[in-house]
Amino acid sequence: MTFYSKPFLSLIIVLIFTQNVVLAQAIYEDERYVPETDPLVIKKLEQWQGLKFGLLMHWGTYSQWGIVESWSLCPEEYGWCERKKGRNPQNYFAYKHEYEALQTTFNPVKFDPDKWARAAKNAGMKYVVFTTKHHDGFCMFDSKYTDYKITSPNTPFSSHPKANIAKEIFKAFRGEGLWTGAYFSKPDWNVKSYWDPYFPPKDRNVNYSPTDYPKKWNAYVEFTHNQILELMTDYGKMDILWLDGGWVAKTPKAEISEWYKHTISNTSDGYLKHRIVNQDIKMDALVDKVREKQPGLIVVDRAVHGKNQNYLTPENRVPEKTLPYPWESCIISGGGWSYTPNASYMSGMEGIHMLVDIVAKGGNLLLNIAPSPEGEWQQGAYELLKEYGDWMTVNNSAIYNTAPIFPYKENNICMTQNKDGNVFLFYLASAGEDRVPSEIVIKSINPKTGTQIRMLGSKKNLKWKKLNEGFKIIIPESLQNMPTCKYAWTFKINELES
Repeated sequence: MTFYSKPFLSLIIVLIFTQNVVLAQAIYEDERYVPETDPLVIKKLEQWQGLKFGLLMHWGTYSQWGIVESWSLCPEEYGWCERKKGRNPQNYFAYKHEYEALQTTFNPVKFDPDKWARAAKNAGMKYVVFTTKHHDGFCMFDSKYTDYKITSPNTPFSSHPKANIAKEIFKAFRGEGLWTGAYFSKPDWNVKSYWDPYFPPKDRNVNYSPTDYPKKWNAYVEFTHNQILELMTDYGKMDILWLDGGWVAKTPKAEISEWYKHTISNTSDGYLKHRIVNQDIKMDALVDKVREKQPGLIVVDRAVHGKNQNYLTPENRVPEKTLPYPWESCIISGGGWSYTPNASYMSGMEGIHMLVDIVAKGGNLLLNIAPSPEGEWQQGAYELLKEYGDWMTVNNSAIYNTAPIFPYKENNICMTQNKDGNVFLFYLASAGEDRVPSEIVIKSINPKTGTQIRMLGSKKNLKWKKLNEGFKIIIPESLQNMPTCKYAWTFKINELES
């Protein structure tokens, strides 16, 4: 993943660097979206917003060390860049050599994408986003533009019949009816046209001046375009291109100057942990090319303000309110983004309440699961997905193809509505609460006189009564003692007062 990359606004960068992140995010969420104009993409975005629940997978050679993906290669003084593995983590260049040699031992022989796809489908997930390449540059697909890839003879797994991991994952998940998305890192810390070995890497950015070395930079732009076009040409129907590394983008000089002005003013010794560099990757031209291959493709140029960020991606957090544009919270299910030995996963209650909260606010949940170096998911991941699946079997009609309804949440009750005018109330049970209350009171909305209310999973019409403010649902003892699911109970109201 990206750890606060290219600035959205110089003000936001300043706020982030002074750790006033909440205010920065609020500004970003309120103001930083450019609507799409392509009719095919608009239609696809509307469909995507109805899917609600997807799977993200971070997987690469780094899983063998159980470390945060790629970031230990970055010579920046942040916690996520710490070098904790290898024989000589104190020597950067020795460490980088050893890290990249992980290619020669990566052999996930227990890789079974069909098993993963079935588990995701049974959990109610509707799309997958897979890391075809992270910032370290190691390709989990058969790119002809590098040997630093899963199908290289340097990689033991290359002799496996399913060596082209990305292709196998996309095929398996499509086979279960899920949409497919390719995560792709715009920076590549392995290729010489981005980190030229003549110069030491300085930070996450390109390690030379693109202005002074235009031929070298153009070679990198071409390399990046070619790899993305491979994914959009040779890997079947693609629904989403999910681009990470938002600092690789065209940045106006005024924005760069403002960033340095404010950043320098906030450091006492003039030392900068990293820079901002104009890195024009020619994104508009790339999007035109990929949509020739994949008409209607959703493009998510993460953290880069502009028309190529078709939806926004709050990272490992849920916004406080509804947002006026398409969005998706990408969330770690257990451990870290990448494989963590003995990871502790969120509980079924935590996961289901998070999904309901996100959907009630109009967003999608992209839940990350990180495969092991052997090519397996941990048991905790399967157990969490089983909890989702059991709950979604009963309640999915209140999740898919729904939209927020004001005020979206009242106390512990979330709300959604569908296109037919039905409204769904999710009663979020507290820890240990396994019995439905005898009465549930809602003050913010009113059912139409005579309308039916049912708990999803039950065919029994429930009695309800209007109050001076709102209404109450009366729950019979049979449903109180034997609810239709765990953690969150959903009530369907056929129609509200107009």
